[in-house]
Amino acid sequence: MGLRSTRWAIVAITGALALTVGACGGDDSGGGDSANQGDNAKPLKIGASLPLTGEFSEPGKAAKQGYEVWQETVNANGGLLGRQVELVIKDDASNQNTVVSDYNALISSDKVDLLLGTFSSLLNLPASAVAERNRMVYVEPAGGNPDIFSRGFKMVFFAQQATADHQGDVWANWITQLPADKRPKTAAYPTLDDPFTTPTSEGIEAILKGAGIETVYRKTYTADQSNFDSIANAVKAKNPDLVVAGTQFEDGIGMVRALGKVGFTPNWLYQTNAPSFGAQYADGVGEENTEGVFYAVSHSQEAKTPGNPEFVKAYQEKFGEEAVPEDAADAYAAGEVLQATVEANKTVERADQLKLADWIRSNSVDTILGTLSWNENGAPKGEFLIGQWQDGKAEIVLPEDAATTDKIVEGYKPGS
Repeated sequence: MGLRSTRWAIVAITGALALTVGACGGDDSGGGDSANQGDNAKPLKIGASLPLTGEFSEPGKAAKQGYEVWQETVNANGGLLGRQVELVIKDDASNQNTVVSDYNALISSDKVDLLLGTFSSLLNLPASAVAERNRMVYVEPAGGNPDIFSRGFKMVFFAQQATADHQGDVWANWITQLPADKRPKTAAYPTLDDPFTTPTSEGIEAILKGAGIETVYRKTYTADQSNFDSIANAVKAKNPDLVVAGTQFEDGIGMVRALGKVGFTPNWLYQTNAPSFGAQYADGVGEENTEGVFYAVSHSQEAKTPGNPEFVKAYQEKFGEEAVPEDAADAYAAGEVLQATVEANKTVERADQLKLADWIRSNSVDTILGTLSWNENGAPKGEFLIGQWQDGKAEIVLPEDAATTDKIVEGYKPGS
């Protein structure tokens, strides 16, 4: 994969240690199981730890909302295996060590029947190691770094359409097929040192370089970077036709502001993650500076995928918000995947959790994100949607059969 961050290396060590730490957590004899499935009065406990505070608190809170809508939907329809679902959610504070402790506690102390994942690759790597050690199926809503799926684990599954290194494929391939007079010739890749943004940026670069689009700038910056003027000036000096900004939310806002501050407007702009935050993104960069920005996204609230209109309505009624966060939809879809295997196998017993995992590996599941399916390693094998900001609104533009508009704005046009 090329670049590797110190931060990610620390997580890899933490993940390895989690296998040992997990030995002190769950009881492999099945002490945390809920043995009496026929006891409908006994809630079915599903545990998760989420970053409700700290660096990932915004998406973490959205994921919690998605889990809650899923819980209410399941319970309104008779529960899971005839039992009402009870969520046990802890706050990992965006900390890798805390997330390990939380999942060990969920298994050994709270004695949950099932697990759902946390947010971000940074946290899911060690958390999934705890689940693997305790032989509990682990469906994560957000954690697409390919390293998660290279460890030979049997219990972890990603409930989105593609891992991070393939999330920009549809857009990158579209760019390479543009007519020669419109296709960018040079590209810059300012990228956050992060286990999601790095492989996404590198995956796009590999496709574009293969099509002859020259890389003139690649810079990796750390999570504590708060001023992006120097990076923006360095990008400006290279004068690329295209900027692929590997960002999370706050740095994504800062990067766009800095490009405007130094007076540089690339012909094309693609960002990871940040533009999918809807109104929060528009407010952060200024709605007039969103026109033409591309990004990859897993969910569209206009999609007619199974259950999506009902999910959108339930979310809007529960939280009083018109725009549904992508991270809430991803969490809901993770719940759908877990629900599908439990209902198919009619068990949540600890001794049967490998059977639950094997079923996911061998089947596809219809979700609000579309139909999901997985490789042997738990990585999904689909394609992401591509969004673009147009006239102050986030639209889906690719693939064509999922598009919410029949036009694609050619290029980045801030101030329009």
